[in-house]
Amino acid sequence: MSFDITPLADPEASASSRRVAWIASGDDGVPLGSAFLRLFTKAGQEHLAELQLAVHGAERRQGVGTRLLEAAVEAARSERRRSVIAQAVQGSPADLFLAARGFRQVLTLTYARLPLADVDRAAVEALVEVPHPGYRLTEWEGTVPDELARSFAESRRAMDDMPMEGTDFGTVVWDVERVVEAAEAVARRGELLHTVAVLDATDGGVVGFSELVVPGDGLGDGQHYGTAVVPAHRGRGLARWMKAAAVRHVLARHPALSGLRTDTAQSNGPMLAVNDSLGYLPTHHAVEYQLDL
Repeated sequence: MSFDITPLADPEASASSRRVAWIASGDDGVPLGSAFLRLFTKAGQEHLAELQLAVHGAERRQGVGTRLLEAAVEAARSERRRSVIAQAVQGSPADLFLAARGFRQVLTLTYARLPLADVDRAAVEALVEVPHPGYRLTEWEGTVPDELARSFAESRRAMDDMPMEGTDFGTVVWDVERVVEAAEAVARRGELLHTVAVLDATDGGVVGFSELVVPGDGLGDGQHYGTAVVPAHRGRGLARWMKAAAVRHVLARHPALSGLRTDTAQSNGPMLAVNDSLGYLPTHHAVEYQLDL
């Protein structure tokens, strides 16, 4: 089979990364597949690239994916990256493809969904109303309020010890600027960011957070982005408290929303238990792969 690989100019860039892209096309110009390579640019992740590769089902096993992969890996090397990561649904053609081409499995993720039509509203309300002495909940839409910005950015470091198993993910350095940029990126996509946070009653600082992104039209499924509690405040039920508050919020604010989706490292037992207790149902597993350059 004859085909061409053409580099593309990808205008998408953010404060923390930029992308390069390629398209594979046949002699007739019909697209056969594509590859996108995200190059992280922030300190702590400048060694890393993330690959997304897709080949039309009818065009597989003809070398299209291999050629696209070669182009992406060559670009990663020229950019002095030491690791390329990619994700595939467990047992899918992409899973087999990556495993056969030198990538190694470094992390397994459990994807789960909460069907909102099945939620026991009274039970959720009861969970939110359970007292947590020394703490109080707060919530906001979009960008964090100025008075909480610094402690919220500091609380984001609670994600640093999230189980990543063998993934060479580096360190995401969170500061107020990055927190604001992340919220603005969601808004530019036309989506709605809702954050639930736990405040320490002694000083009013953020010690835990749970972020939820909802489609701008309030239809379909929402997506949990991150939930974490500062280490010194763990083991007190704060993660479940925050997630229950997020569920209560969407039930009241977005009645047409169908469900909430989340993904969790399979080794993160405490968060898997939180999801299970709230009624989230596993949908599939995905494998994070890494190629060491």
